[in-house]
Amino acid sequence: MSKPPFGFGPSDPDKRGENDPSEGGPQSGAEAFNQLGQMLSQLGQMLSQAGTSSGPVNYDLAKQIALQTLGSAGNTGESRLGFSGGDDANAAVRDAAHLAELWLDAATVFPAGATSTVAWSPRTWVEKTLPTWQRLCDPVAQQISGAWMQALPEEAKQAAGPLLQMMGQMGGMAFGSQLGNALAQLASEMLTASEIGLPLAPAGTSALLPANIEKFADGLELPNSEILVFLAAREAAHQRLFTHVPWLRQRLLATVEEFAHGITVDTSALESLAGRIDPSNPASIEEAMSSGLLEPQTTDEQKAALRRLETLLALVEGWVDVVVAEAVGDRLPGADALRETLRRRRATGGPAEQTFATLVGLELRPRRMRDASNLWSLVGDRHGSDKRDGLWSHPDLMPTAEDLDEPIDFADRVGETGSLDDLDPIAELERTERAEREKANPPSEPDAGFDTGSDTDPDKGSDSDKGGQS
Repeated sequence: MSKPPFGFGPSDPDKRGENDPSEGGPQSGAEAFNQLGQMLSQLGQMLSQAGTSSGPVNYDLAKQIALQTLGSAGNTGESRLGFSGGDDANAAVRDAAHLAELWLDAATVFPAGATSTVAWSPRTWVEKTLPTWQRLCDPVAQQISGAWMQALPEEAKQAAGPLLQMMGQMGGMAFGSQLGNALAQLASEMLTASEIGLPLAPAGTSALLPANIEKFADGLELPNSEILVFLAAREAAHQRLFTHVPWLRQRLLATVEEFAHGITVDTSALESLAGRIDPSNPASIEEAMSSGLLEPQTTDEQKAALRRLETLLALVEGWVDVVVAEAVGDRLPGADALRETLRRRRATGGPAEQTFATLVGLELRPRRMRDASNLWSLVGDRHGSDKRDGLWSHPDLMPTAEDLDEPIDFADRVGETGSLDDLDPIAELERTERAEREKANPPSEPDAGFDTGSDTDPDKGSDSDKGGQS
């Protein structure tokens, strides 16, 4: 006896007349429609519960997933650090920050930058830093979702009609799901708000995550209070830099955005994904996006932006490393061990940072932090902290990637200027541009670096020749 299709039919196989309208038939049809209705209802409920986010990433869903993941993992942020004999994490953080600020005053010309110092739970970290992540992730998602839509044939677009809007919603949900999981991982690992070198917290806010610090301190065999003060000093140093170097915050975020805007997707790879996508199943879209076939292609412009970002991150982290080392001095017996531990932690990155790199295509690691530390230390030893910190007054005065290769030459050049007032931003900018051109187009002959415009412009040629003779 034949069975009804799709598994519908009476549950008792011994019933006779399975297709008899008087027995199982009407019940089977009702069950089929009920199940279809439930499926559509669940889909609508899922879309409505995901929030009202209309951009390329559903940030409402990302926040929900991150908070639920952290909540289910027991990351409530409760901590008993034992600092100053109290159990209140906020009081411990404030005391540590106050002490760190006093020590930093003697190590840098930048005054305190934080107007408030707070203890965050991992959940609070997600909520407070999400606006910055939105700024960083939107360009990536826009590029990829735009490539997805452009790759569809016109006939398919016309046939799909309203379904395209649903596909856009599903894509935003898939991105939101990935971002939520990545943020949950990052939130469970971050020690301070500025640990990855980006100004994620609201301006003027210095934040530490005591619960994560306590986990970090487990195998270090150092007093929790000592670790807390050291990390508070690092966070305070970051805030001094972000607050009193007006161009730095914007330059860091703009460079990340520049990298993201240059992302291109191999649209031919979309064809191989067509058979895997089920519009009624968000999991299939997320699986397709994480399959690697939609991995962004890195362009030359992106590589240049990435080099600039890595150099700037290294300079920030290197400066913080040197200033904090000078500030704590011999005050913290375990400072050297903590310094080396954090250097390795930042250089290698953890699973969460790797997850974010997969999602955004960008590794937020200062690979040359040690080189930058050596450069800042050399400049400070030779010329003092005033001139070292004064280099942050203009982006064109900052060391370049080439200067990290030759820190002694950079220190000599800073010394030759006599004072910061003598530093010429235009000359520094021209030197940087010339170095980038030479690196992009290395000369094949000894004199190939001169301006070839002399072939068509006699005046320009004579200037070039004079420059070469001098």
